[in-house]
Amino acid sequence: MQSNVYIVGIGMTAFGKHPGKSVKQLTAEAVRAALADAGCDAAAIEAAWFGNVGQGAIEGQHGVRGQLALSGLGFEGIPVINVENACASSSTALNAAQTYLRAGLADVVMAVGCEKMCVDDRSKVASVFDGCWDVHSARQALGALTDVSREMIPEGAGNAGAASRSVFMDIYAALARKHMQTFGTTARQIAAVSAKNHQHSALNPLAQFRNAMSVDEVLAARAIVWPLTLPMCSPVSDGASAVIVCTEAALTRFDRKRAVKLMASVVASGSRRTLDEYEKHVCHLAAKRAYDQAGIGPEDISLAEVHDATAFAEIVQSENLMFCAFGDGGPLAESGATALGGRIPINTSGGLESKGHPIGATGLAQIYELATQLRHEAGARQVPDARFAIAENGGGFYGIEEAATCVTILGRNDLIVRQGAI
Repeated sequence: MQSNVYIVGIGMTAFGKHPGKSVKQLTAEAVRAALADAGCDAAAIEAAWFGNVGQGAIEGQHGVRGQLALSGLGFEGIPVINVENACASSSTALNAAQTYLRAGLADVVMAVGCEKMCVDDRSKVASVFDGCWDVHSARQALGALTDVSREMIPEGAGNAGAASRSVFMDIYAALARKHMQTFGTTARQIAAVSAKNHQHSALNPLAQFRNAMSVDEVLAARAIVWPLTLPMCSPVSDGASAVIVCTEAALTRFDRKRAVKLMASVVASGSRRTLDEYEKHVCHLAAKRAYDQAGIGPEDISLAEVHDATAFAEIVQSENLMFCAFGDGGPLAESGATALGGRIPINTSGGLESKGHPIGATGLAQIYELATQLRHEAGARQVPDARFAIAENGGGFYGIEEAATCVTILGRNDLIVRQGAI
């Protein structure tokens, strides 16, 4: 049984609208970048996992997506496994890839995520999101959720109209209102998250949005569904990301100094908890398992990438990852602690809100950012002395929480000061 697994190659495309690029072309760009980063060719890869959610609904390519996306790149003959786990697809692909290595079935493998979401037929895009929760009880579930704290919505508050937004924005807005009612979280605190992430994305050359925004500008932007405005919500995006991982035995083939240790990878599924059972949130329970697996705690983490499909989601995930107590995520964000230079920088990439959210590629894009930071290669957005990093990537909804979540912890490979940590 292999005990140690390392990330030795990372690659991703710029996220955004790429009307002239197909799934195959986006995949090729990310994979070639990862191979170049690792200093190897396709012949070194013994198996691959491919994460994608929407290609079936959008293009009719319901099967063998990975085999076809990787065709022409030199990966024929090896196992290619297709992974669909909503927005957590590519982080789940990485979890499966590292499990394969730890089982001793290979020494060098690859995980890839890709999505082509920016197409003319918006109904097909909407169907991708609609299919990420229970289609048999969607109307009843949405009705129950949107009734949550409805009395908090200010009279005359704007609304973008259901036809022009993802159903998940309604879900997040309802959960945000409940959090506001329970803990006193404010719209300004949610806007502080968005403004911070737009500041971060201005430093990221691969981000979809490079425009810095103030809190007041975020609050004054077009309303989506109260309390969310447009800059608080992730956009529709195209893009791909890829990660190459290896066993310790194979690490001699790569640049050990730039390798990043994969210390923990936990995949979990949602439960039918109540709205008030915050301590039972699937992401919180997965984070606890990941910390135990890695042998470190939240106090050791240098930075985090979390699944901020809306700015409110980052507040919740900062609590789930135990950077603050339940209910204190809003004040934490407003204090500046989660910005570059703060106590625990979150979403230095710009997060889903600003970096973009090609759903099948998002999880590995988080890993790309964290590995770049741990190598100290992030340039203007570098977190000083970054040593340990955590990613939380959620997908779909099961009841009132994520249907799937993956929590990953990475560490610098050259650390020797903390015995037993790596």
